[in-house]
Amino acid sequence: MEEKFMREALKEAKKAFNKKEVPIGAVIVYRNKIIARGYNLRESKNNSLMHAEIIAINKACKKLNSWRLDECDLYVTLEPCPMCAGAIIQSRIKNVFFGAKDPKSGCVSSKVELFKENLFNHNVNFADRVLESECSEILKEFFSELRKVDKDKKL
Repeated sequence: MEEKFMREALKEAKKAFNKKEVPIGAVIVYRNKIIARGYNLRESKNNSLMHAEIIAINKACKKLNSWRLDECDLYVTLEPCPMCAGAIIQSRIKNVFFGAKDPKSGCVSSKVELFKENLFNHNVNFADRVLESECSEILKEFFSELRKVDKDKKL
């Protein structure tokens, strides 16, 4: 089941990739059904808050007409950053599954452990490295193409 929903998050990441956004995608699942989707839109919206997780959380809150997403699971292709990890805690999401680790700004298990038990008033369960190679590969491809474009511009 984890892989099925992570593949859906990867579809969202591909949408970001096609818009020349860092390819991160997320889906929120409620009772085994996807109720919200999101992908990174920081560049096109010129808004630092437009992360895949935040977009999906906003949509899920509207869908359920509640800020409490305590029966929901989040699938995201990259380990959440501090902002997104905080939003996940605040929205009371039950479980988070992520693909690639983020050694630069991941706040679930890489840089810090914001989901560590009893750190906040809500505990979030998590599993990492779900379809890790696919989630990592789309990021590597994106940044490789970006470096190639930058190199070509300098020539």
